[in-house]
Amino acid sequence: MPVDVLQEKVRKTKNPSMLELAMPMSDLPPHIVESSATVAAAYGRFCRELLAGLKGTVPAVRVSFAAFVLLGEAGLTELRATLKAAGELGYYVALDAPEILSVSAAKQAADAIWGSEGIYPCDGLILSGYLGSDILKPFLPYCKEGKKDVFVVARTANRSAPELQDLLSGSRLVHTAAADHVNRYGADTAGKFGYTRVGLLAAASSAESLRTLRTKYPRLFLLLDGYDYPNANAKNCSYAFDRLGHGAVACGGTAISCAWKQAGSDGQDFIAHAMDAALRMKKNLARYVTVL
Repeated sequence: MPVDVLQEKVRKTKNPSMLELAMPMSDLPPHIVESSATVAAAYGRFCRELLAGLKGTVPAVRVSFAAFVLLGEAGLTELRATLKAAGELGYYVALDAPEILSVSAAKQAADAIWGSEGIYPCDGLILSGYLGSDILKPFLPYCKEGKKDVFVVARTANRSAPELQDLLSGSRLVHTAAADHVNRYGADTAGKFGYTRVGLLAAASSAESLRTLRTKYPRLFLLLDGYDYPNANAKNCSYAFDRLGHGAVACGGTAISCAWKQAGSDGQDFIAHAMDAALRMKKNLARYVTVL
């Protein structure tokens, strides 16, 4: 399911957003936790019920590998079940890849996720580009031959990101140097919308960065990290889209998944609150982005 399919799902729903599942256990409704055998089972159940409730409204989901791993061995079982359920419900599924710090680990991860066993079913992977090209290369054949997507971290939305990612590297900022590097890898994987299967993760909080990235790299699809952050907003996100409203999705996390808590609810109606929040995000984005 290449990035073209993600763009088609965005067009169909008129909603350029992506649900992010990376919330802490403390943000799960009490009744889910109390009625589940383990914390991992509670986490998986919450995620899958949320996905079922938002089906047809939100076109894509970003799932945190780390959030499930930290739940223990059972967390991996719940992760696989959640990824499978998301695909069956019709979502485009992106997985925040496990921490990869060596070439051997990258090869092992590529085989485990997209190889013959494919134990973590997903359409796209989010990887760090700051460890060098040899970490990315094991995944690239799957983009070219298996119609999978990779989104490489260039600029994140956390407050301290500029400490390193916005440093000058010659005449460029570090994160634009990273984007230059990534731009070389997907040249022969462009689809019908013109976007390649090797894209970028960029910061929803930095309008200037998004404006630069969209202008300089018109063929890179952008995942916008941190829509829920205090310094992010729909207007900032709008600079990541082309004139047709294509080429990007904004990742909404706890603002959607934990909307029940922010509303002061007991969590019994968490799906209704999540739906309200998802529609609110869609409406806010639609003020600045018209998807054609």
